[in-house]
Amino acid sequence: MSVFKKLAASVALASAMLSTPAFAQENVRIALVVKALGIGFFEAAAKGAEEAAAELGNVEIIYTGPTDTTAEGQIEVINALIAQNVDAIAISANDTDALVPALQRAMERGITVISWDSGVAPEGRQMHLNPSSNPLIGNMIIKLAADHLPDGGQVALLSATTTSTNQNIWMEEMNKVMGNYPGIEVVATVYGDDLADKSYREATGLMQSYPDLDAIIAPTSVGIVAAAQAVVDAGKVGQVNVTGLGLPSEMAGAIESGASQSFAIWNPIDLGYSATMLAYELSQNGIEAAPGAEIPMGRMGTLTLDDNSEGAMADPFVYDASNIEQFKAIF
Repeated sequence: MSVFKKLAASVALASAMLSTPAFAQENVRIALVVKALGIGFFEAAAKGAEEAAAELGNVEIIYTGPTDTTAEGQIEVINALIAQNVDAIAISANDTDALVPALQRAMERGITVISWDSGVAPEGRQMHLNPSSNPLIGNMIIKLAADHLPDGGQVALLSATTTSTNQNIWMEEMNKVMGNYPGIEVVATVYGDDLADKSYREATGLMQSYPDLDAIIAPTSVGIVAAAQAVVDAGKVGQVNVTGLGLPSEMAGAIESGASQSFAIWNPIDLGYSATMLAYELSQNGIEAAPGAEIPMGRMGTLTLDDNSEGAMADPFVYDASNIEQFKAIF
């Protein structure tokens, strides 16, 4: 074979390799951007993302986020990821609207952008993955408190930040079904900014301001742990029940002490896994995140998008003394 023919054959082989899916998938970089680093829920989600990466092969997960739960911190992270020219950004947002301009710049550069857990306004992303159905979550968080208050009582909400998309939606959905729980009075809503120390102080303040308080509902994995500790320290175990959304590994002590009777959550490992799979499908396989689209999520099945290009992963699951031992070692 002549040198020219050898060269032509080599070029043809290289071209064939470049056109194959296996080659196209090399060095796919997916950034999992969380509300803040150091939060157990998001660290568990990162484990799921790594599971998806291992299953897909040739995928690098960039787990990142600010040190506190601010939009400004996330914007800095997004700008850095744009400069790195990552393939996809999957973000749990600290603010629905404030991140939009930065994420639009990312999409203009050809970066796939999805939100998960806590959503971004539609103009700032291609799709959003809800961990569960928002109406189901809204009903669940009030039902968890009401189930232990057959005669009614006073409850208070300890949320994350005032701009947290997901918590705000869940509380709105909760308010829609309050008529189903007669006798339950929501006396206050406070915000711990997903900081353990501030959440603890806010929970303590609630018990001081409302001496007849029966329950604290915290739809945040940071707040629920802090509130349970505040109840223990205040000597109000058996008087104030702490419930909401938390991780079995972090809430096992609260269940054992009686500070919490029950709580709910979805599997954050599955959530990180699903977000990664979705980001990969959109960035590498040409799937369009349009209403009605059905997008594969590996072992989690298929996500069907609604008219807002949103979909729900799974129903929330309730944890209590009957099953906490089974799950606390998992997440």
